[in-house]
Amino acid sequence: MGIRLRPGELTRTRPRDWLIRFVFGAGVSAFAGTVTAIAGPRAGGVFLAFPAILLASLTLVAREEGLRQASDEARGATFGTIGLAGFAVTAAALAGPWAPAAALCAAAVAWAVLAFGSFLLGTRTRPHGADGHKTGVGTCER
Repeated sequence: MGIRLRPGELTRTRPRDWLIRFVFGAGVSAFAGTVTAIAGPRAGGVFLAFPAILLASLTLVAREEGLRQASDEARGATFGTIGLAGFAVTAAALAGPWAPAAALCAAAVAWAVLAFGSFLLGTRTRPHGADGHKTGVGTCER
């Protein structure tokens, strides 16, 4: 299984699909803003970290490409989230004692190591399906 970039796929997206993504994204952002106004910036910040279009994207992928592909997409988002958490922790820990540029670079390295490391670990440890083939990230469709 390889990671692929297919820019041509952008032309296949229908305006309705873009609208669904926009509505989900705007809804999540509005919710985070409301939480911030009511409970303060700390509580609101937690919701701002939510990937606003993930729900819409997974819904569209499941409808267009099937549940297996949507599951793989969700798993990939999990790996990115692990990396993002590492980025946040590293940036917060180093923001005071380090120069901002150095803290940002270190946080970016933490993101890369955790995101790609969890991806590699996840591709090696995914369970086998009922048909005996590995399921999840990197599976081959028949």
